Amino acid sequence: MDPQPVFHTRGLTKSYDLGEVQVHALRGVDLDLYAGELVVMLGASGSGKSTLVNILGGLDVPTSGEVRYRDVDLNNAGDRELTHYRRDHVGFVFQFYNLIPSLTAWENVAVVTEIATRPMTPEAALDLVGLRDRMHHFPAQLSGGEQQRVAIARAVAKRPDVLLCDEPTGALDSQTGILVLEALESANRETGTTTVIITHNASIAGMADRVITLSDGNISGERRNSERQPPHTLSW
Repeated sequence: MDPQPVFHTRGLTKSYDLGEVQVHALRGVDLDLYAGELVVMLGASGSGKSTLVNILGGLDVPTSGEVRYRDVDLNNAGDRELTHYRRDHVGFVFQFYNLIPSLTAWENVAVVTEIATRPMTPEAALDLVGLRDRMHHFPAQLSGGEQQRVAIARAVAKRPDVLLCDEPTGALDSQTGILVLEALESANRETGTTTVIITHNASIAGMADRVITLSDGNISGERRNSERQPPHTLSW
């Protein structure tokens, strides 16, 4: 493993003012993430995990502390630099698929590959998630799990260095969710993309190289699995 972390944070805090109340979403997070890792971040709603991932992805900025992506200081990056960072280095997968309804699966992926610097073909990306035979279907013709797998294909098609997944199985039943986790595991294994899956579902932790638990804005636990559990053996 590359000894230099892909992400490095120290003393990371994030506070929001909600009227007269100040909410402390992160309270001093120290974290290193490494190339090729598959990391599961566990935590209840309000634990800070989504805030942390949004800061890593350049969608939000910290209140204080240090956050670096390789040699890039994300704290002090301007809007233009953050836009280039998100476009060139980060893939996002959210709980809701955000597909364009009027475009086929192939076209939804091609929207990203047309602006990426070193993309896969849409066919290759859809093949990676097991949907080559559905590439000419529109979102309304696909199940929820298939739509999420198209969203994963879209995210990995630009060959991002980092794939950030926020509750990717949150809207799915367990059987469908496992197909989505298999697609994420395949993308991580085949492309070497550092993959972070945030979830409240502790059953998913077995598929990770490393499991990080957040509570009340802090990292409250961390463990490394001796081996990754195949997603099809998970149940919840």
